[in-house]
Amino acid sequence: MLLFHSMKRLLPVFVSLLTTCTIMAQEANLNKTINTLKERINLSGYAQTGFTYDDAEGGSSSFDIKRIIFMAEGKITDKWSCYFMYNFNSGGNLLEVYTEYHFLPQLNARLGQFKTVFSIENPLSPSTVELINCASQSVNYLAGINGSDPLYGSHSGRDMGLLIYGDFFNKFLHYDFSIMNGQGINVKDRNKNKDIVGNLMINPLKWLSVGSSFIKGKGNAIATSAANSDIKVGDNYTRDRWSIGAIIKTQPIDIRTEYLTGKDGKVESNGYYATACAHILPKLDAIASYDYFNKNKDMDDNQTNYTGGLQYWFYPRCRIQAQYTHCNPRIGKNSNQLQAQLQVRF
Repeated sequence: MLLFHSMKRLLPVFVSLLTTCTIMAQEANLNKTINTLKERINLSGYAQTGFTYDDAEGGSSSFDIKRIIFMAEGKITDKWSCYFMYNFNSGGNLLEVYTEYHFLPQLNARLGQFKTVFSIENPLSPSTVELINCASQSVNYLAGINGSDPLYGSHSGRDMGLLIYGDFFNKFLHYDFSIMNGQGINVKDRNKNKDIVGNLMINPLKWLSVGSSFIKGKGNAIATSAANSDIKVGDNYTRDRWSIGAIIKTQPIDIRTEYLTGKDGKVESNGYYATACAHILPKLDAIASYDYFNKNKDMDDNQTNYTGGLQYWFYPRCRIQAQYTHCNPRIGKNSNQLQAQLQVRF
């Protein structure tokens, strides 16, 4: 009887200890799960907002939001990862979603929707590019970034497909090779042809990189273009591009320059740009850019843009920019653009 009463008194203690141990184990498992998620999931983003004044065609001025970008990168294993990018601006738009496997430094594979590896500028993030307008006229048009090529449309320089890439000889040589739909983001291919895209960069010196890229494919026109009136909506047409350029990075100045050419059906286009960023103070840069593009070499439908400005990095990856651009088209009147932009990033 005494043993029974002792057990009766100890039972609540045992239950309490068991409950405590269970809770502690659950908390330990929860903490382990949270720590694992912290190690394997990386969340980041940035926003760009500012003011634009343009005196072209009667003039306009507006405060605007250019981008509100959210990015998530998940590490499934040490070699296998996935990536997601979404732009919340203008109603929202899925920019990138892909999975990637790293076999070797020389061999990596990516499958999904991502930036086309054409030109030096297109793969760069708008959060690092010096110009508020981001890419040059040539890259905007030939890579399908801003819709300046109506035949292809506005796809932020992205497409769906499979990419193989890697580095050789201690990053002396970098290559990219991909098979893409050739139709842009968030849409199915409109023909049975696929684009072949390649990029090769050589880094002979710490401060110098030189390279070339190409697109070989057939597009399916989604609209008509005044610069290429022979191609109608729904037509399949030759859509080839080629570029060659260089990057110079030194302590006082960075320079990026490139020559690009394209062929859409029978119409040939070409352009070149040079953008310099001079580090005049530890957090202050002076920006200058020369940008020429000819949409149709037979019509000589060209425009040259001259840009100058400043950018101040007030916090890591956060900056204030102010720029002036003079636009000199061969067809039409000259115009001027004043821009200011605030970028915050986490």
